[in-house]
Amino acid sequence: MHLLVIAATVLTVVVVVLVHFEGIVALGRFYENHRTRTARPAVGRRMMLVLMLGLVVLHMVEILIFGSAYWLLLQLPATGSLAGVESASVFDALYLSAMTYSTVGFGDVAPDGPIRWLAAGEALVGLMMVAWSATFAFIEMSRHWDMGRQR
Repeated sequence: MHLLVIAATVLTVVVVVLVHFEGIVALGRFYENHRTRTARPAVGRRMMLVLMLGLVVLHMVEILIFGSAYWLLLQLPATGSLAGVESASVFDALYLSAMTYSTVGFGDVAPDGPIRWLAAGEALVGLMMVAWSATFAFIEMSRHWDMGRQR
């Protein structure tokens, strides 16, 4: 079962990284298209807010992908269980995913057994995706500030 969980982890990580990449590209295009269509050189605070909300939605989708992987693996008893809950529900899997992705850590719900491989992968990927989003937001905000100074 360890190999199955490791394979599921690798697949989930690849899907999440691809989703994040495509999401960042789409948000960047959206931001750039809006910026080039406006008469003003700077797009303003409203577009930056849209960009940030887009990043939040992107992370929520990624948490949902990992949560789904937990839920599917938990349907096979030999892949592990969730300590802290009597019978793991889909909401418990999503909660665990959110806590792991955000690297808050394990508290009331924790993975037990081979499913810990998925948790380890998610913690690493979550940290990387949040850093990637922060970098992207910083670059876009820097462009916005630079353009505002050029007026």
